[in-house]
Amino acid sequence: MAELVYPPVIATARAWFKALDLRFDMEGTEHVPRRGGAVLVSNHISYLDFIFSGLAALPAKRLVRFMAKDSVFRHRVSGPLMRAMKHIPVDRSKGEGAYSHALDSLRSGEIIGVFPEATISRSFTLKDFKSGAARLAQEAGVPLVPMALWGTQRLWTKGRKRDFGRNHFPVTIRVGEPMEAGAEEPVTRLTSRLRERVQEMLEAAQRAYPAVPKDDNDKWWLPAHMGGTAPTPAEAQSM
Repeated sequence: MAELVYPPVIATARAWFKALDLRFDMEGTEHVPRRGGAVLVSNHISYLDFIFSGLAALPAKRLVRFMAKDSVFRHRVSGPLMRAMKHIPVDRSKGEGAYSHALDSLRSGEIIGVFPEATISRSFTLKDFKSGAARLAQEAGVPLVPMALWGTQRLWTKGRKRDFGRNHFPVTIRVGEPMEAGAEEPVTRLTSRLRERVQEMLEAAQRAYPAVPKDDNDKWWLPAHMGGTAPTPAEAQSM
């Protein structure tokens, strides 16, 4: 079936990013499979992460179907768009339907996007991973593709006002080599390996990030362990 909505939405997003004068530093896009199913797994620090994650799949000419909370699908603007782009709504009180939907999509050759932290990290550090991404990959017999995002929190994140001005923000996107999800490996161990890989990539992205805070008031987007004023993981959890 022809994709009537997804390509125009991508084109609109790219034009918007150009208008914002965002600077992209993207590496590893060759690791996105050009055919067949895969689970794309990323850290989560911004409301816009699904857009940036999806951009990484474009060089492979792939469209990613993201799993997202069902409230996004009930919104009068985003809902019709999300459904038309074949993203997958997740009702956290009963996730079996979303899991089955994602599994069927993987088996039919789609790339499914998952944020295994399940919510935005206010501390901008990596939270614990839910096991769903690993279980999907194992059951569908497809690889896991790890990804790390950095800088996206400066645009729009939890507890902060949106900043859509022309601030020349750098956005770092890293895609790692696919990880095989063998059925014989315990899912907890696979999830742990996956998290470790994303952690390594995130730390590398943070070290290479070309921007620094302008002043003390601009340190909010840096994690506490990097000298920033973001909440510590413990503080973020209590929030």
